[in-house]
Amino acid sequence: KQEQKTEMVFTKENYKLLLISIGIVVLGFILMIGTEGDIYDTRRTLIAPMVVLFGFGFGIYAVLKK
Repeated sequence: KQEQKTEMVFTKENYKLLLISIGIVVLGFILMIGTEGDIYDTRRTLIAPMVVLFGFGFGIYAVLKK
């Protein structure tokens, strides 16, 4: 019988990058939390969604990186 050595799809670096991207997304959602009176604050309506989108984009990069 011939043994086939299977290679893992993700490396250790991919998992590290994926965890970093999850942290970025969580940070974006934390930035969306604010006081009750500041519903239209720039941080909540502009910066936080951009951070979340960057985190998702970074997650796609982490999955596709060889």
